[in-house]
Amino acid sequence: MLKEFRDFIMTKNVVDLSIAVLLAAAVGSVVSSFTNDVMMPIVGQFTGGVDFSDLKVVLSEEIVGADGEITKPENAILYGKWVNTLINLVIVGFVLFLIMKGYSKVRKKKEDAPAPDPGPSEKDLLKEIRDELRKR
Repeated sequence: MLKEFRDFIMTKNVVDLSIAVLLAAAVGSVVSSFTNDVMMPIVGQFTGGVDFSDLKVVLSEEIVGADGEITKPENAILYGKWVNTLINLVIVGFVLFLIMKGYSKVRKKKEDAPAPDPGPSEKDLLKEIRDELRKR
């Protein structure tokens, strides 16, 4: 059973899938950084310096004790982080669209290339042989 599991894990499909998952995680962190560190400051500049990650609706304020420690944390809906996530989604979707568009263009060029002449078919060769034999 261990040998079967090892054979399964070492198949090309599983290894390819593992690589794809790791690359997707890396791309996800790059896109998140791009959104948070590049795009959101630009969007914030156009919206009057608003940082979307700080936007929230407070449902209940935090309660601070007499000693200055928080006894009950704030309860809030962090919709700004959700907006950042939506922007991440749009960026990833657009990048994937561009990748697929480029891939389709390359694939289409490959398909449009004229196929080489396959030469005479088997039937044609047999007809030629038959005709040659009749002439003799």
